[in-house]
Amino acid sequence: MTHKTLSLGLLTVACALAACGDDGGVTTATSTDATTDGSSSQVTTAGTSDATTSPTTAGSESESESTSEATDPTTSPTDPTTEPTTETTDSTDPTTEPTDVTSETETDSDATTDALCPDGTLICEDGIAKVCDGMGGYSEETPCDEECADDLGCVLCIPGESKCEGDEVQVCNDLGDGYVPGDTCDPLQGLSCDEGLGQCVGACANLGLSYIGCDYYPTVTLQHDGYNTAPGNEFAIAVANTSNAPADVTITQGANTIDMLTVQPDSVAVVVLPWVNALTKGHGPTAKVVDGAYRLRSTQPVTVYQFNPLNSTTTNDASLLLPVNTWRNDYLVASWPHWVDTYPSTYAVVASEDGTTVSLTPSATGGQVQAGAGVAANGTGQVTLDEGDVLQVTSAAGDLTGTIVSSDKPVQVFGGHECTNIPLNIAACDHLEESMFPIETLAKEYIVVPPVQIPNDNLDKAQVVRVIASEDNTQLVFEPDQGVNTNLAKAGDFVEMSLTTAAFKVSSEKKILVAQYMVGQAANFGTSDPAYILAVPQEQYRTSYLFFAATNWTANYVDIIAPANASVTVDGVMVNAWSPIAATGFSVAHVKLSNAGDGSHTVESN
Repeated sequence: MTHKTLSLGLLTVACALAACGDDGGVTTATSTDATTDGSSSQVTTAGTSDATTSPTTAGSESESESTSEATDPTTSPTDPTTEPTTETTDSTDPTTEPTDVTSETETDSDATTDALCPDGTLICEDGIAKVCDGMGGYSEETPCDEECADDLGCVLCIPGESKCEGDEVQVCNDLGDGYVPGDTCDPLQGLSCDEGLGQCVGACANLGLSYIGCDYYPTVTLQHDGYNTAPGNEFAIAVANTSNAPADVTITQGANTIDMLTVQPDSVAVVVLPWVNALTKGHGPTAKVVDGAYRLRSTQPVTVYQFNPLNSTTTNDASLLLPVNTWRNDYLVASWPHWVDTYPSTYAVVASEDGTTVSLTPSATGGQVQAGAGVAANGTGQVTLDEGDVLQVTSAAGDLTGTIVSSDKPVQVFGGHECTNIPLNIAACDHLEESMFPIETLAKEYIVVPPVQIPNDNLDKAQVVRVIASEDNTQLVFEPDQGVNTNLAKAGDFVEMSLTTAAFKVSSEKKILVAQYMVGQAANFGTSDPAYILAVPQEQYRTSYLFFAATNWTANYVDIIAPANASVTVDGVMVNAWSPIAATGFSVAHVKLSNAGDGSHTVESN
């Protein structure tokens, strides 16, 4: 998420979705209270329930602007030019008229000397390979049957040029003596290979580096066993079509086609998928599940969220998925401590290519793992995954936060928890999950705001905030000061702000990851239970969002961070109730969403 810096360019609004509204929560291993959904971005939804004696929803369905559109810095070369100059010396006699004595140095721009071609150099002229003799002539000339390439001579093809073979792009190798496989122009992504261009064409070609894409891998993760069985609780995804043309969507798992559907422009479709028991049941151990992930492909760019589960009024969370073209090789894990000797801290790794080697480096807190699938009890390991395979790592104790996942091919990583209290001594337990941002996409500055409190939405709900270092010797600056440690000695180390309602800016000279955890309702900050999002840097804020919030939640809110002078609408209605965020130049608004429609919502900014 091929290494190119990922950024969106400065956009004007960040949205974090949070669904809040539990009056219950899982208070013991067998209780049935708890939360709803949560995912990241800077749109935060919150849902709440009026019932005080039955389980209600809570969570944070948050649209995490996880990746970003790449803004490639470019440098326009400036060609220095030298023009002939004239130097004039005036000699003046004090008693006579000045006499100009001019000495000119002229440069004859027409007089040029061609550099001689070095002896032995191969050049091409009119399909003939010529070997320079170093004296202005050639020691050898060979007509080429196919192509001629400078420095190589007669070749089968010009290195780097491409051609089509069916739906496959073939690229000429560096020696010019053959072709190697390039991109596959996947018809399920609306792509075909253009013979004239020798490349894939279609709406899904040349996508920017953002969370909008055409190829995704929805992945079931570990969930409390009381809430991972259909039909009472269903794993589901929401597909939002951001284009102006219908999107034909195909969902597969291994060689099996699971579903096919069409999503109309500017609309959202919810798709229920079967649970993958090997990934969601029990409490571990660490396991590799062949073809454990689903694959979703679309003929038009879409966004995809997954809900684990969709409609539970007890425990759930959600993730904003990142398309395959944004995946990268290195990730930091954000999780939460192992809870009550039973419920593990987790992370999952998904491959999109065969023969992907994944290497694991545990953090200072992440070295106690349930061994399995090539992962040792100390959290280290090297595991090979094929396309669609999932490695799910579960803790034996401790906290997997700060673990570094590296791979030789791009992967997707989820961090989370089966079910936990936040803080650990405050009920009730909820499932946590979020799709991790690649280290390459992390930033050095973030604005952090608390979610809205339910039912009194004039107040903020407390959260726990963690700032995680991606490099050794990371120094943090908080504005305003948060009274916590600001020196992170090792990559994977983190600082935690507990039960805070503060809005602040955190910055560093090195890239950091910021995770936000909504606290349980027993902390007395309104209803709703734990949910989990990742903060989004200002550079990745966007001007337009299309997202989904389940209409069965009692209340949904979107939390919006925007520049102080931004004009923002939610579902076409102007947002006016803004609160400044310290001296950052940004403001935050908590906007209640209507449950009257199909669950799709928009946020637009100028």
